Amino acid sequence: MAKKTSSGREYMYLSKLDIILLAVVVVLAVSVLLLSLEYLSLNARLQTLSLSSSHPSNSTTSNSTANFGSRLNGIDTPLNSTALSIINNAPDSYFEIAGEKLLNQTLTDQVVLSKVPNSSKLNAFYVNGKPSVIYIGAISCIFCGENRWSMALALSRFGSFSALYKGYSSFGDGDVPTLYWTKDNYTTPEGVGYGNDYSSSYINFISADYESPIKAGFELQPLTYFINNSPNSTYRAAMSFMNGTNMFQGTPFTFWGNIIVDGADAVVFGNTTPSSATLPLTYMTHGQVLSQLKNFNDQFAWGEYAGADVYISYLCPTINNSAPICSLPAIRKIESIEGLA
Repeated sequence: MAKKTSSGREYMYLSKLDIILLAVVVVLAVSVLLLSLEYLSLNARLQTLSLSSSHPSNSTTSNSTANFGSRLNGIDTPLNSTALSIINNAPDSYFEIAGEKLLNQTLTDQVVLSKVPNSSKLNAFYVNGKPSVIYIGAISCIFCGENRWSMALALSRFGSFSALYKGYSSFGDGDVPTLYWTKDNYTTPEGVGYGNDYSSSYINFISADYESPIKAGFELQPLTYFINNSPNSTYRAAMSFMNGTNMFQGTPFTFWGNIIVDGADAVVFGNTTPSSATLPLTYMTHGQVLSQLKNFNDQFAWGEYAGADVYISYLCPTINNSAPICSLPAIRKIESIEGLA
């Protein structure tokens, strides 16, 4: 809470009405200042992003309740079959075109493409004989929100979702439309949404999102909280594995096959550069996002598919490039640049 200093001696000469009016003015001024600082803070984060972006694990944002739209309508509603098909049945040609744009450096959005450091290469986490993708995030987190679109597209190349759910990052952290892996509790003071509706013959998908009030700002607990509240031994082992990497810096925090990723691999907020003063994604509906992914004719869609390509390239070597998507020329080129081919 903001604090103000005052000179008591000066107030001795003011009437009670003057004091009340002055207090009202001060409260209004402080409120405007806090909202301005939150707005500047969000833009500053976007302007100073590295290629791998995450919410610092020890940060919070203002509990601003500014509503940019009817954002409490439709949360946790599953995508209908037509919308879900856009994710599950995206043409491989889209991934190839986006991958070539990434390689040719014709994207305006920030998408990671660099050699993977040896410190990020770990042993795969196997469950029932299959390697795993592990995700730890927060429903309030703006970077988790924008990055789940790329994650869903990437995962669709190795399996399919029987359900995905509409959601948003918190009002105080961008209010961007996103996908939830499961029905999340967006009013609880604290909790974790574990699990998803995903199946694959190649991999496991193990997901956990920290739950907190959507009307507030970004919130997160330490990884030990995810461990202690795990619903079963598989999740407890996966959360312990992620904690044991000692590489947690914030959310999203993911593991693809045998590559640890300590932030979002793509920063895509609409048809604008990430340093823009506006975030078009904030004002978009889920239908508009899905329409752009389906039509595949703008920078937003290309950036999301390119982000998916990077995740795919991390995962393919772990399954010996056995999925059809792994044979795309762009994916193989990306793997080579990353030192994974």
